[in-house]
Amino acid sequence: MPPLLLASTSPYRRALLERLGLPFETVKPDLAEDHLDGESPPDRALRLSLAKAQAVASRHPDAVVIGSDQVAAAGHKILDKPGDAPRCRAQLATLSGTDARFYTGCAVIGPGVRLTHLDTTTVIFRPLSSAEISRYVDRERPFDCAGGFKAEALGITLFESIQSTDPTALIGLPLIWLSCALRRAGYLLP
Repeated sequence: MPPLLLASTSPYRRALLERLGLPFETVKPDLAEDHLDGESPPDRALRLSLAKAQAVASRHPDAVVIGSDQVAAAGHKILDKPGDAPRCRAQLATLSGTDARFYTGCAVIGPGVRLTHLDTTTVIFRPLSSAEISRYVDRERPFDCAGGFKAEALGITLFESIQSTDPTALIGLPLIWLSCALRRAGYLLP
């Protein structure tokens, strides 16, 4: 089998891919993640996931490369990673009692394979008080997460529901689709 590469330095994506039990390496894609004028959130997620995979595949042409990107949106407004506590609190206050969509793009490219996928997850937030938001942000510090929360940890307490066909997509890598794509690429999975 060709080497398997994850075009990401995200510890969340790395931990998800480790679940599949396949040997792989992570490679930084070195790619600007700019937003294009008029580009929808789902189009951005697909474009960036494929661009990340292509950037790494161009340096490793004999490997199978996985690229993934997630774009969070409330309506048409993109929710970037907050970066710090004040922006995280403001983002969660805006999401309180509303819903957001998380578009997770994934691409698998390599010798004889080029597959792409988009997963959409809807997160419905319960009404949140400013004290609840502050307690959450102070405890979990999710500044590097789109939407300002970690669904795989304490952030799950912020929701009324999550609507998805693949719960791992919300964390950043849709493993249900990815395991099927890797089987098609010839990797042996259960």
